[in-house]
Amino acid sequence: MALITCQDASFAYEGSTAVSGLNFEVRSGDYLCIVGENGSGKSTLIKGLLRLKAPQSGSVLMGDGLGRNEIGYLPQQSAAQKDFPASAYEVVLSGRLGARGLLPFYSGKDKTIAEENIKRLDVGPLRNRCYRELSGGQQQRVLLARALCATKKVLLLDEPVAGLDPVVTQELYRLIETINRETGLTVIMVSHDIQSAVRYASHILHLKNTQVFFGKTGDYLQSEVGKTFMGGARHD
Repeated sequence: MALITCQDASFAYEGSTAVSGLNFEVRSGDYLCIVGENGSGKSTLIKGLLRLKAPQSGSVLMGDGLGRNEIGYLPQQSAAQKDFPASAYEVVLSGRLGARGLLPFYSGKDKTIAEENIKRLDVGPLRNRCYRELSGGQQQRVLLARALCATKKVLLLDEPVAGLDPVVTQELYRLIETINRETGLTVIMVSHDIQSAVRYASHILHLKNTQVFFGKTGDYLQSEVGKTFMGGARHD
């Protein structure tokens, strides 16, 4: 079942069209990686998928009862966010804010879900430590656990490995792939790391201010745009 469908959609940034010609769908269990050069419209599309930005034209349809607050989102971190003065446990639990509604306190269910994701991401030993004192890799694990607390269907990741060293980067990629495979959670990830994208993703969406490719990863590798982009990508 399609969870997200873009039909002839375009989105604007500061009054000008940033990305257009979007015709793709994300189905339950997919692992979609969005690639493209800087300024190709990836961040603008992410805002559209989060319903923070309305389409300039066309439509973005949510299926299977997917609500706005049911997408787990891991954004790129700012310096201020990295210095957030809360415990790792409090950060993870805050992922349940969208589900809490008007209730003034977290429920037992909220706390159970937080504990499940703390265990899944293996951040139990960090739970009482101040978030800003954690390493970059530890912070990303905590934020991933937080994002998982917000969703049962879709996980949206915006450059989740930016600034991490190569070893931690590969650990995080493997962890995301395991979550997708074992839980069936749909993953949509923006990445500049095309080598890892084609290693882990089931589908590729390539943007260059318009949609230049959408399809299965194997087909992308055989396409002219895929061969060109892969050939120009930096190899580690």
